[in-house]
Amino acid sequence: MKRFITLLICCMATFSSQASTSTSGVSQKGYTETKYPIVLVHGLFGFDSIAGIDYFYGIPHALNKDGATVFVAQISATNSTELRGEQLLAQVEDVLAITGAEKVNLIGHSHGGPTARYVASVAPEMVASVTSIGGVNKGSRIADIVRGAVPEGSIPEGIAVKLAEGLVGMINLLSGGSDLPQDPLASLAALTTEGALAFNQKYPEGIPESACGEGDYVADNGVSYFSWTGTGNFTNALDPIDAAMTVLGLGFHNPNDGLVGQCSTHLGKVIRNDYKMNHLDEINGLLGITHLFETAPTTLYRQHANRLQLKGL
Repeated sequence: MKRFITLLICCMATFSSQASTSTSGVSQKGYTETKYPIVLVHGLFGFDSIAGIDYFYGIPHALNKDGATVFVAQISATNSTELRGEQLLAQVEDVLAITGAEKVNLIGHSHGGPTARYVASVAPEMVASVTSIGGVNKGSRIADIVRGAVPEGSIPEGIAVKLAEGLVGMINLLSGGSDLPQDPLASLAALTTEGALAFNQKYPEGIPESACGEGDYVADNGVSYFSWTGTGNFTNALDPIDAAMTVLGLGFHNPNDGLVGQCSTHLGKVIRNDYKMNHLDEINGLLGITHLFETAPTTLYRQHANRLQLKGL
């Protein structure tokens, strides 16, 4: 019920500012006004909002102020892609019921990318497009390293799980998602190269056949696929998280955003794969602290909403 009420309030707020009217009384489409509602999907250890701070920091407002109807999904912070996908599917059904729309545009960050892909694969009639931002579409080397360095069933694994559960418990408490099931090991398995490969065999739409190419822009299921990512690690000295992104980036042999390799993020039409952004900058970073000489993340989301609009999505 909380989720439904949250969606309803969000919908009413966006509808109130969706259309502008010219002096002649003719409704004009806003820059970000898409045909279908936009649903933002968070990644690992993600949330919709905590203490008024959005996971997609400032992005819902940046989109809906010029006409977009935007919803932010609240799904398990840690769990398998399929379970998160089923949770997202239920929320997509809620969005369609609330708005009367036929489909939605899904935009997922990190683990939210494969999660959105799952919904598009099992219910393509409900999805107009999937956009993956820093998406773990072919696995993460960081997940591979963690899984390889920590033996299954070991004491270190147990400690790591307890720490993850503690973090998730705090996220749930502050975001109101305490009723959502959590499983850190399931999410870790899903984000490894092996786990991603198994997932892609079941849900292949949009995945490039080559190691670092592009996938089908419009897949056989009729859904349009897009992606973009950053390849920066240290992007702003004022952001304390950049140090961690830089250290994590050392685990890769190729360009990466600190948590996901450049080529692993490719899905469908690759808009760009080398923004000066790390993994958290892609969702507007820590309170909007990002690279001073790169396009603002909020601008990228606005541009993409306009791209969807122009494609009739």
